[in-house]
Amino acid sequence: KEFLERDLSKFKAFALFIDTIHRGGAAFTVALGIATKGKKHALGLWEGATENKEVAGSLLSDMENRGLKLSKEIIFVTDGGGGIIRALKDRLGKDLLHQRCTIHKDRNIQRHLPKKYRREAHRRFTDAINLKTYDDARQALENLGQWLAEINDSSARSLEEAQDELLTLHRLKVPALLRKTLHTTNSIESMFSTVRHCEKNIKRYRSSKMSQRWLASVLRYADSNVRTVKGSNEIPWVLQKIRIMQD
Repeated sequence: KEFLERDLSKFKAFALFIDTIHRGGAAFTVALGIATKGKKHALGLWEGATENKEVAGSLLSDMENRGLKLSKEIIFVTDGGGGIIRALKDRLGKDLLHQRCTIHKDRNIQRHLPKKYRREAHRRFTDAINLKTYDDARQALENLGQWLAEINDSSARSLEEAQDELLTLHRLKVPALLRKTLHTTNSIESMFSTVRHCEKNIKRYRSSKMSQRWLASVLRYADSNVRTVKGSNEIPWVLQKIRIMQD
């Protein structure tokens, strides 16, 4: 109850990671926030049968009802799940700053390819994402798309549908150290690893209340062990850049 009803009005969000963890036959969509001071905090959860738009939308509404301001200045990081993205677009529309997880997209592209091409595809994709400027990274991804199209058109289309969202941080000129935290969903997946470790001896979730009680307890525990993200001193500069671009 303490976790689910926690007041969020004083939390000033710089970035939000939203992802889903499956436990006991249910899907829990969870939000992890990075504050403008650089600290990470678990902000909320919502239970559903699957990851979908309605569950994600309910989570967003719940956090707003508890005082969280979902502004156009927040960077949202997801693994590409369609339901979460649709819920975000419904809420923020064209103002949405969405960074697609580069690791998930890299894996998705490779799954379309014969094994002999996967290492080279991974190298080209990683090299593109690691480029400093938006123009250079975009050109490298376009070159990768042309190479993929000659091998497997589905992999090329997979890259194309996410290309702009893969380069959101480049477009915002987020410094390299801070970009490492924001270009993947590793932050929230690390928290999910803590959940799985703490719940490893649970053989059966007896009820929804039990599932939520355990998850909320572990998320609060994970909160107590977080550190300030690397590059947090650059957050005010990035926020200023976002405001200039959106004016």
